This record gives sequence, C-alpha cells and structure tokens, in this order.
Amino acid sequence: MADSSAPVAIDAFQGVHASLPHDSATRHVAGSAVYIDDMPEPAGMLHVHFGLSTRAHAHITAMDLSAVRAAPGVVLVLTAADIPGENDVSPVIHDDKLFATDTVTYVGQSLFAVAATSIAAARAAATKAVIAYAELPAAIDIKAAREADLKIEASQRMARGDAAAALAASPRRLQGQFAIGGQDHFYLEGQVALAIPGEGGDVHVWSSTQHPSEVQHLVARVLDRPHSSVTIEVRRMGGGFGGKETQASLFAAGAALVAVKTGRAAKCRPDRDEDMIMTGKRHDFEVGYDVGFDDDGRLTGIALELASRCGATTDLSMAINDRAMFHADNCYFLPAVEILSHRFRTHTVSNTAFRGFGGPQGMIAIERVMDAVAQATGLDPLEVRRRNLYGDPGRDLTPYHQTVEDNVAPQLVAELAASCDYEARQREIDAFNAASPILKKGLALTPVKFGISFTTKHLNQAGALIHLYADGSILLNHGGTEMGQGLFTKVAQIVAEAFQVDVSRVKATSTVTDKVPNTSATAASSGTDLNGMAALNAANAIKARLVVFAANKWGCAEAEVAFTPQGLKAGDTLVPFNDLCRQAYLGRVSLSSTGFYATPKIHYDRATHSGRPFYYFAYGAACSEVIIDTLSGEMKVTRADILHDVGRSLNPAIDLGQIEGGFIQGMGWLTTEELVFDDQGRLRTHAPSTYKIPTIGDRPAHLDVKLWEAGRNVEATVHRSKAVGEPPLMLAISVFSAITRAVASVADHKVMPRLDAPATPEAILMAVEDVKARDNV
Repeated sequence: MADSSAPVAIDAFQGVHASLPHDSATRHVAGSAVYIDDMPEPAGMLHVHFGLSTRAHAHITAMDLSAVRAAPGVVLVLTAADIPGENDVSPVIHDDKLFATDTVTYVGQSLFAVAATSIAAARAAATKAVIAYAELPAAIDIKAAREADLKIEASQRMARGDAAAALAASPRRLQGQFAIGGQDHFYLEGQVALAIPGEGGDVHVWSSTQHPSEVQHLVARVLDRPHSSVTIEVRRMGGGFGGKETQASLFAAGAALVAVKTGRAAKCRPDRDEDMIMTGKRHDFEVGYDVGFDDDGRLTGIALELASRCGATTDLSMAINDRAMFHADNCYFLPAVEILSHRFRTHTVSNTAFRGFGGPQGMIAIERVMDAVAQATGLDPLEVRRRNLYGDPGRDLTPYHQTVEDNVAPQLVAELAASCDYEARQREIDAFNAASPILKKGLALTPVKFGISFTTKHLNQAGALIHLYADGSILLNHGGTEMGQGLFTKVAQIVAEAFQVDVSRVKATSTVTDKVPNTSATAASSGTDLNGMAALNAANAIKARLVVFAANKWGCAEAEVAFTPQGLKAGDTLVPFNDLCRQAYLGRVSLSSTGFYATPKIHYDRATHSGRPFYYFAYGAACSEVIIDTLSGEMKVTRADILHDVGRSLNPAIDLGQIEGGFIQGMGWLTTEELVFDDQGRLRTHAPSTYKIPTIGDRPAHLDVKLWEAGRNVEATVHRSKAVGEPPLMLAISVFSAITRAVASVADHKVMPRLDAPATPEAILMAVEDVKARDNV
C-alpha cells in the first residue's frame, strides 16, 4: 500500500484565468466523447417514433391506427388516451400537448407514438396510419395572423418619456420597416432521449436537454408521478443554442411513457428532417420605426413597433419578446421612447429560445435605425452611433428604467476603431467603390450591450454538490449542463482555485436531478455566473470545516491556516492536500457540501415593464468588411475585428472560442440561413440540402478576436467574470450593416436600401436593383 505521507509531485497550479482546454476536447477530436445515442442499448430496447400531422390547422375527424398496431415489429402504439397524467409538455401555459387530440395546429405536431423493435420498423409502421382531417383556416405568417388578430397575449408597451411629442417636435424625422428571418438551431447532436424503467413506475431518462429539472417535472406530469420518481441525466449535448431548453421534453416524455408502459428501455431519436420539422426556431420579426433626430444625427425621439411569429403555442414567447424590447436600445440612450410588441400566434411550429433569446431581434432594429439616420444626414454611421451612446447621468436610463452603471461601450468602440484602422479603411473603401462598377465593399462597426440574468426572477438560482474524497480527489456536480460551451471546465477551475489544487483533481459528473434538484435551464448566458458561484459556496463550506480542523490538529490560529498550491499551511506546518483529506476523514470531518446561489439586486415589474431585470451588462464591438457582386448578389465577409468584454476571463481560450462561434452563428442568421414555409405551413428547408448554415469557407480570411484587457465586472460575480454565451452572436449585426452600406454605395449612399435579413444573394440582388431604380427616379 502506498504511503500517503510520502512526498507527492506538485503540478503547476492552474485555476481560474488560465487558458485550459475543454474537459472533453481530446474526446471530441477523437470521436470518443459519449453522447446518448452512443450509449450501449439495453437488451430489448424499443425505438420510439412519432406520427405527425400533415396539416397546419384542422379538426381530426378520424384516426385509424389498426394497421400501425399490426405492422411487423410494433410492440406498442400510444395516443393521448394512453397518458395516465396530463397531456402536456409545455414550459409555462399548459398548451403544448404530447399528442394532439381533436385539433392540430401545425404541420409536424405529434399525433401518436409507435414503439417497435427497430427504428426502421417504427417508421414504416407510422406511415400506415389513416387520418382524416377537416381543414380550418390557417395563419402561416405574421401578416395573416395580424389580419386575423391572433396573439398569444395582449400587445405589450414599454415607454419612457413622451415619444409622440418628441417626434412631433423633432427637427428631422423618418420612418421605415424591415423583416428579420428566423433560424434553426442545427445542433450537431439532434434531439434524443433514452428512458430506462425502474421499480414501482420510476424511470431514469437520459435526455439531451439544457433543462433537466423541467424535463423531470414534465415527464412526471405526463406519468402522473411525483418528481422524485423521475430522474433526468445528461453528461453532454452536441450543441443546444436554446433548442434543447423546452423542446427536449416531448421526446423524453414519449420515451418515458413507452418505458413505463412496457417495462423495457425506450429510445426516441428523430432524424434531422423530423427534428427540424417538429422543433421550434428563432422567432422571425417584422420591425417598424418612426425616429426623430437632429442634423448632427442625435436621436430626439423614437417609436418602435416589433411583431413576431410565435407559432401555435406559447412556449417561451412572452419572455423572448420581452427581451427583444429590453434590447431595442442596445448601447444607445433614447431620449423619449415607446416600444410596442405584438406576439402573433400562427399555425406553424412554436418558436422557442435561441441564443440571444429575442435580444438579437431587438438589437438589429435599433442598428437599422442608426444606419438610416446616417444615410439621411450624410454622416458616417460610426459617428452617428458614437453620438447616441449611453453616457453620464441624464443619459444613462434605459427604456425600462434601469440605470446603466457599467457602461464601457464608448471605450470599446474607440479602442476597436483605432486598432482596426476604421477611418482609413473607410476612405479606401469609398475610393474602391467609386472606381468599381460591379464589386462593392461595405464596412461597419457596431457595439453590443446585452443584459445578463433571467428576466423571470425565480430562475436566477443554482445549486451545487461537492464531495472531497479521502485520497484528495474531488467530485463536482451542479445544475448546469454542458453543451460544448465549456461550462464544466470553468466550474471545475473555480473549485480547483478554491482549494488551490490542480484542475485535474476535480471530476465534473453528469448533470442529474437526483443530486442537485430544482435547477434552472443552462440559458440566458448565466450558466457560469450561477453554477460557478454555487460551486464556490459549496467549496467554501468544506474549506471552513477544514480550517477549523487544521487549526486544532496542528495547534495554530485559524487565521494562520491557508490553502496554497503546495498544500495546506497550518502555522509552520505544510500538509499535502492528500494528507489533509485523509486526516480530516479520520478526524470525522464532513467532506461533502451543497452550495447555493441566488442573483442579488434584480427586480422587475412586468405590468409596467420597468425595474432592474439585469444584474449587469456584457459589452462588445465588431468591425466587419464585406464585398458584394452587384450582378449576382453574391457576398463575402472578408474581414472581421472583434473586441469583447468578458470581465476577468475565467478561461480565455474557451471565451475566445465562444466569441468566434457566436459571431459565425450570427453571420449565418443574417446571411445564409433561410427558413421557408409554404402556404400550407410546411417547412421546405428541413435539411442541410436546403438550409445553409455557415461553413469553414464562410469564415472571414481575417478574423481577429481579442478580449478587452481592461475588462472587470463591477458586480460581485464569480472572480469578476462576465457571461460570454449569447452576447457575441450580436456582434454579427456589423456584417448586416456592412452589407447594407455596400448596397447603398451603388447609388453613392443617396438611397437607403430595403434589405431584409437574411441577406441572401437573392435578397442582396433585389436590394441592389431597388436602389438603382429609386436612384433613377
């Protein structure tokens, strides 16, 4: 047996602020990281497949499933009549059914489930269903829903000051509108759930979900069981982006219901086409604006009208549209403002959370306004943006009456403009465009201010569990989920820093509801803020016990006890960490603790749309350069420079990866990713053959991403870091503004382009032709 008192090699200490690799990086590259569909399939496992509606809005007049039940390999067919509990998998309003009953409200809605001995058998059987419909009027898009006055809730109003009076008194005024498309999450790992039955109706479900506790609660609701009878577990997801916050519940509930009914394991894994048809997207928006300003480009008043396609049910649309309103100011002080938000119900799959959660749609609205004001005044767009930034008291109050106390946007913008040589490049581009009749370039620098916290207050809490073993190893569990963003690595670094040990000692385990209960979704960019602080509190609880124990054992004052990379110092005695843990165990000291954290200071009154919904803001800025072909509409982003504020970075390497990935995903939203529904409500772009996410060839040849060196959170976040998950996506708005500038150059910036997002080649070409036509009038 090894002597625990023998000297141990001390690795170079690396805790927080170190650029450590993702904890699964080598497994990702080698293909050995285990996802749910990679797990060994239990003997007798059944495969679950959903039968889907082919109508957007209709009564179900008959549904004959006898041929489905008789098909080869079929073990069980389930409908709403087979649900022991409530037929609901919705997050809030109880309006998302596991199985449709009398009426279908979108194409792709689940009608029944087939459980068979193979997925091929289940899919083949589902096609044998005979379903008769009586068609009902269907509102597919915002226009149709507006005409029919279909809404998920009453329109919302956020205001400060008298916008109407300010607009009437403004020296100059203009109106405009544009549309913003949705976006599919296109996570690399699709939706998947594996349910394993237990004793007495219990069930353990491996679910690819960002919100294990919600899936637990909804599965329990369907099964009519207490939450304690359902365990949800996830080690890692192959991407989520918000698409696995609420959408995973249907697949988990279907698998769990089959498992409990049959006593056999059951897996539900739709293919890519089914996944895209059945699951919600980023909300598409229509924006109208009426803005007043002076000759210097300073806004004097503004009225914004936002309209979104929410889909057939509520999902998270209320909060998403609220966040669009919250971010319709971005970094700009709006002297008098009114924001109206219409949340339209349509007969399409319900749209849902997506990285930014409505913030990107609100932010691009005000950025379009800045571009329009610049065009109207003849000023450089960056100068217009600078003149409207939040500033000193009197120019620091948001439309929802939160004071901006941490405004670093002016510094970020100034530093980036200087480092990327914005002014000289703008002159070079003007000269290029004047001499180039076919190819046109555009340049834009846009800032980002993104609020960090769930706007639903009770979600701003987290729990963690830490076990310190007698050999000095550490097991960490918390409520956050790992979807490739590096959360497990960052929280492990926080724990390692607390104990002053190498991060290799800290083993992060699967997120599972029987270890840390009642967790919030890993969303709202709050994963590290919440779970990192909860883990730190758990570590500190154990440390406090160890300090008391060490002071007594080695005869020193508690103030003389310190954790160091070499071990614990107790007065003049240095105790290796392994020995400390062994001695504490022998001394009957508890080496396990839970930790909890709740975000302070936040409050919000939704009735008046006022308060402090955000603990702090994350900032960034991006300068993008594009070139377009005016004969084909083809576009290329040739250069992007990014400066982003992550506070004191917990892991610079991971943060840089998040920024680059977010920017590219935002580029996709605004340039190539086009969702097309036909007039029957069928999604026509439901595979990579027709839905185009960015590829490596779309990455700018010059992409310079830097963390802001002066960054430090003014609020007491974990090690003064800032969230980094969502804010970088909105840096890509600079690409859309640059494209707008390139199109405008066709008429020497005399005409504001009518360009909607995504700016596909077709959209760019039509905008170019429109600019030419209006310039010749």
